[in-house]
Amino acid sequence: MSRPADLMELREEEIRAHYGAAAGMLEGFDHAPRIGKPAAEAPVERSPGISTGRRFRSTTPGLVTRSTARPDGVRLSERIEAAGGEDPLVSPIEATVLHGLRRAIAIALAVGEGFSGQTGLAELKKANLAGSLGADKKVAFTELLAAEALVVLGVFANATAFLLAPHASEVTVEVGSPEEVLTDNALLALGGALWELDQVIAAHATDEPRLVASVLAFAEALMEKVSLRAQDAPRLAAFTGANYRVEADDFTISGFTASRKARGTTLTMQFKKPHEVVGNHIAKYQAMKLAKMLMAYDFERKLNPFAELGGFIFTFMGDGAPGTGKTTLIQMMAGLISGYCETAGYAFRYQNFGIDNIDSYQGKSGQNAKAFVNNVLDPSVIGFGTIDDIDQIAGKRGDRQSSAGQQEVTAVFMEAFAGANTVVRGNCTFGMFSNFPENVDDALRQRAGARFLVDGPQTREDYIDILALLMGKRHDIPLGDHELYAAQEIKRAVAASFEGHSKPHEAGLLEVFDRVSGQIGALDTIAKLGTYLKAIQEADPRFTGRAIKNITDAVKVRAMDFELPDEWMEEPELFLFKSYDEKSAMISDLRQPITIDMVIQEINRYADSEFRYADKSDEAAIAKMVREFGLTEEAKRRYLEGKG
Repeated sequence: MSRPADLMELREEEIRAHYGAAAGMLEGFDHAPRIGKPAAEAPVERSPGISTGRRFRSTTPGLVTRSTARPDGVRLSERIEAAGGEDPLVSPIEATVLHGLRRAIAIALAVGEGFSGQTGLAELKKANLAGSLGADKKVAFTELLAAEALVVLGVFANATAFLLAPHASEVTVEVGSPEEVLTDNALLALGGALWELDQVIAAHATDEPRLVASVLAFAEALMEKVSLRAQDAPRLAAFTGANYRVEADDFTISGFTASRKARGTTLTMQFKKPHEVVGNHIAKYQAMKLAKMLMAYDFERKLNPFAELGGFIFTFMGDGAPGTGKTTLIQMMAGLISGYCETAGYAFRYQNFGIDNIDSYQGKSGQNAKAFVNNVLDPSVIGFGTIDDIDQIAGKRGDRQSSAGQQEVTAVFMEAFAGANTVVRGNCTFGMFSNFPENVDDALRQRAGARFLVDGPQTREDYIDILALLMGKRHDIPLGDHELYAAQEIKRAVAASFEGHSKPHEAGLLEVFDRVSGQIGALDTIAKLGTYLKAIQEADPRFTGRAIKNITDAVKVRAMDFELPDEWMEEPELFLFKSYDEKSAMISDLRQPITIDMVIQEINRYADSEFRYADKSDEAAIAKMVREFGLTEEAKRRYLEGKG
């Protein structure tokens, strides 16, 4: 595996030199909180002789803003050992957490020491101790101390999350944003972080799984806060411009970027095989292709050749009537990806964002949505995120019936799926599913790059197949004159489905198509296709430039209208384990030319879905207004009768 040219090895002896100091901090120290407030429900042991009386508030001018909090005795080792209950012996998990924290503190101190030497801070510290620090250097001294504090805090949080990630369970803990983030100097910064971690463990670590979850949640929250603080902090170039590697832990430090160890999720989902998805030919075909596309992701380059060449589906919308197979489609796609990842030894992370993630507390729903997106986006895993019944979860902007939490979720998803900071690496995909996509905010719906119409079984053969599938094998009823699952043969069914979009399906769009074709003839040039698109926009103002981008992306997907051979997934050495450039070349060789028929079919597929959503949305709005007018009239009639 190639490494950056500026990668510097952090030697083991440099780290172990700080083991004593790290162990001492875990054993115990006193800290007077400046910003954070001790949790009332979490009793914290105090040093002997320290009063527990009320805090003194100075009335002396100039001293009123100084913290007068009494120092608390922070004994993290005792706190962690108490998480296992009444067992006097330290459990393996408790020991792992303690060793991980000691290692993380030592790595952070070693990096801080290196930063201090590179930037001249070490000499300034000596001059300050000797009382010979010139006035012209005090500003630089203060800024470098703050920079070192941020470096140490960032590395400590990063290393803690990285080292403990393999020991995490499915238990999660919400700890909020850290408050005691101090930047006076590195040791004080570490003291503040460990004091707050002690508070978090006391409040949340009621058992061993929650102990690990609490430490991980705090480390990730601290990492995020420090990285935000570092964006505007001066004198950090010596740290952010270099990469450090700890060989023993396979841990690379690249500035304030999280270096999380790949951690997948254990799925308890009932997977479905492709032949068990009856009908839904295009949706099934694209889901199967997308599952293999994800596997082309290169973990070293952090990029997928499909994302670079075009044709990668980052977001898609699956819509259809209840009972047409959306859940089955999810189970099939998750099962395929999970199997491919197991064969290749990749970490796979599946996560669903459901209605239970909408919270009544202001801002919490947005935080949940952001955490969901970040978990799936993690570049160290293959990710698949689903949002089932998105019409109930993400509210329409301006809709008074949408809760504040639903509005927050809409804002987060819009930014994540096509915002200014959106980076598509090609390691994950998001699927939005709905029975009523017309109730989804227009702008959010248009951020779905592909449309999977989940229409369920359609033909006589489909209904025979689904009946035979669901009946199972515990009966003696003969099958009759029918070749079971032959109609589900994917290539034949998909070809017929795509050809069916050579003309629009929705009446409103068909009228536009016929009118434009009658005026300018066959749509066989870019100019004529552009004329057709403009006519669609005149019929539906919601058909914007984003719609054109989604259509062209879909056309590029069609150019990649091939399925990566099954043997490439079954034998990783044939494709998955090759270098990025080799994988890109192999994919390019399979690419097909773009044809005019492809473009017309994709325009019609996308526009059909938008017209379908718009018609349903308008009809629903009209029906609601008719009902309200009727209620108003009835109320008026009863009111007048009452007066008479």
